[in-house]
Amino acid sequence: MSVSRSILLRTTMGLSCMVVLLLPAGLSLHASNDGAPPTQAGNGIPDLQGNWSIATQTTLERPDRYGGRLILTAEEASEIEARVQARSRAADQPGDPERDAPPPGVNVGGYNAFWMDPGDRLAVINGEVRTSIIIDPPDGRLPYNEQGRANHIAAMQMRESYDGPEVRPMGERCVVGFGSTAGPPKLPVAYNNLTQIVQTRDYVMLLAEMNHDARIIPLAGAMPDSPTHPWLGHSVGRYEGDTLVVETSHFHPQQTLRSSLRHRFYGSADMHVVERFTRVSDDVIHYQFTVTDPENYSQPWRGELPMNRSDDRLYEYACHEGNYAMPGILAGARRAEAEGEPYAPTYSGASF
Repeated sequence: MSVSRSILLRTTMGLSCMVVLLLPAGLSLHASNDGAPPTQAGNGIPDLQGNWSIATQTTLERPDRYGGRLILTAEEASEIEARVQARSRAADQPGDPERDAPPPGVNVGGYNAFWMDPGDRLAVINGEVRTSIIIDPPDGRLPYNEQGRANHIAAMQMRESYDGPEVRPMGERCVVGFGSTAGPPKLPVAYNNLTQIVQTRDYVMLLAEMNHDARIIPLAGAMPDSPTHPWLGHSVGRYEGDTLVVETSHFHPQQTLRSSLRHRFYGSADMHVVERFTRVSDDVIHYQFTVTDPENYSQPWRGELPMNRSDDRLYEYACHEGNYAMPGILAGARRAEAEGEPYAPTYSGASF
């Protein structure tokens, strides 16, 4: 996607309200002459500031077609990316305004490809093209235990309920972004995949483009022993050499299911996530995470993906343009109930 089209996409998703954040007084940037990533002059911490995209065609879990392999050859990657780009071009073609309405019960679809920005490249880590974001377990699959799989299925079945707004997904209610775009862990979604990072001596802010979810992370102190469970959890950070390390727990109980079109997992309110942000070049941050949640998983699981520098700006995220869609969603369900028609499929736990 070209820069001009990407900017147009984000402009048309909402009002063009650019977020402007300034460095604190006395803080400047220093670029090394030896090719090493830049640091912030005066305190020597790694410079992670800027806009970074996590958009990628690589999925959280490894598809079966890769036979368990983590790494693709350059030729395989080129063929896959070419197919993705061809599908995107085909989906961009205008529809026929004279076409007949679909028959009852047929999904009419949602956004066309113009509104999507999922990236057209697979994730590359240390020069290796990856088949999944998950790297451990080695098979690239979520290591659910029996209870975790049951929790996941129950959450997906509730997601298909339309009894009221309280049971609808958080992204649909404009509470937090879809999927896990703000994290932790941070995962790409269909659009709005930018993250703006701002650093001061005492805090780091991670601002997700989707829903403008902001994590303001203190760089001192231990994880609070708090009875509260805020959206996006409690986070504390520290620097280990050239890496920002962020630990998060105490998640909101309604944020257990993280679900998007191609990435989905379940985590308890006591899930513990460790993230590592390492700027490996001027244009790339190596993002790594470890999820520990004994209630739902038989072992901790780890993933990684690149955060690529972007010159695109962040614009206002006008979620549902006033949330006018929610009354329509619920009204459709009430109509289906009145007519005695089923409106919610039952989730069976099938792979996705």
